[in-house]
Amino acid sequence: MSLLDVNTISKHFGGVQAINQVSFSVRSGEILGMIGPNGAGKTTMFNLITGAIPADEGGISFQGQDITGLKPHETCRNGISRTYQIARPFGKMTCMENVCVALMENRPGLKGELRRQAADELLTMTGLAGKGDLLAASLNLIDKKRLELARALGADPKLILLDEVLGGLNSMEMETALELIKSIRDRYEITVVWIEHIMGAIMTVCDRVIVLDQGSLISQGSPDEVCRDPRVIRAYLGEQRDA
Repeated sequence: MSLLDVNTISKHFGGVQAINQVSFSVRSGEILGMIGPNGAGKTTMFNLITGAIPADEGGISFQGQDITGLKPHETCRNGISRTYQIARPFGKMTCMENVCVALMENRPGLKGELRRQAADELLTMTGLAGKGDLLAASLNLIDKKRLELARALGADPKLILLDEVLGGLNSMEMETALELIKSIRDRYEITVVWIEHIMGAIMTVCDRVIVLDQGSLISQGSPDEVCRDPRVIRAYLGEQRDA
């Protein structure tokens, strides 16, 4: 069953066509990979879905309801949260306080100690056990990414958009992150759309993959189907030429 439907969305920035009449659906319960060369429009698509920027044309529906034109906080309250390539924690607040803000905004029934317990569970799940009292500004890059994910989960989403969460991780950290992404879907029953440049990770974890190139959707299907698509090969490697 379709959870999110993107219908012929387009976005221009001046004379640049960032997204060109892109349509796709996200099925409830899947992990959908979104790939493409740098500048393909992947993060712009996330910004359109979450309402960070308005579409020039087209529409977006979530759970059968039109969410086109909603503001980011309205989209979040409807059940869509996200992470960013560059983590954006509240630096002068602790890790615990950062997650509690998300819980307070989106799960107002949790108060006092119950809210702290829920925040502590999310911090532990994302690899920040014992770091709740640390200021977010004091964290290294990896832990800031973990906090970013904990905050996104604190918003109690039905759909989470992950933007390059593996960037900067070593191989061991990457394995842990992949297990975490799978558990988000399997344990918490949250649908995932994931932008990533590490192709091996995408092909291992994702149920389906869509490919953007120069703002257009050029391929979609299983990881194996996408890997063998000549359009995808050309997008990443360029046209093959005879020697």
